[in-house]
Amino acid sequence: MKIILTETIESLGTPGDEVNVARGYARNYLIPKNKAIVATPKHRKVFEGQREYIEQRKAGEQIKAEAMDEKIRGAVCTIAGKVSEGDRLYGSVSTRDIAEQLKAQGFDVDKKMIMLSEPIKTLGSYIVPIRLHSDITPEITVRVIPEQASGS
Repeated sequence: MKIILTETIESLGTPGDEVNVARGYARNYLIPKNKAIVATPKHRKVFEGQREYIEQRKAGEQIKAEAMDEKIRGAVCTIAGKVSEGDRLYGSVSTRDIAEQLKAQGFDVDKKMIMLSEPIKTLGSYIVPIRLHSDITPEITVRVIPEQASGS
């Protein structure tokens, strides 16, 4: 089924792109979530009229991402967690935890931008890429340390 994307979808493309996807994926996910519309001649004309605006918006996002790249590259995010024997965490450090810590440091990063392949479950330092834009992916260091027990 041919659709026109209304927002960026990692595996498909950017707003305004016309792509071919499985009918069920389009009807059950993309269209109901307003991530795409059916590619009809009328919709194509509308997007052609908006192409310049979309290109300007993409350029603005690129510039913003480049500025953020300079600031965030090499940042260190320290997260404390409860540990059991063998330096294993009782829970895990997820993209949400990293995003909250980065927000506390003044970086506006959504958890969807953090490219963590799986939650961190042990103490140590980890290099984690942050996808700010399709071709801008700086890396930060995430340090997981043991939580200090409060003594009485």
